[in-house]
Amino acid sequence: MMKCTQATQLLSERLDRNLTNSEKVNLGLHTAMCPACRQFGKQMLNLRDLSQRYVKASDASAQDK
Repeated sequence: MMKCTQATQLLSERLDRNLTNSEKVNLGLHTAMCPACRQFGKQMLNLRDLSQRYVKASDASAQDK
């Protein structure tokens, strides 16, 4: 069974690279049983989305000047 430290590491890494099939399966099993890691994964995705929106808004603002 994957530990929470391993799961949070993979949840972070999946933002930067494609996980292997084995990593995906193990992470999916862990997050299905661990609400804390499941929430951490959602927060990581939200942070990525907010960061991307901020960059797009900043780029649009810079072009308007």
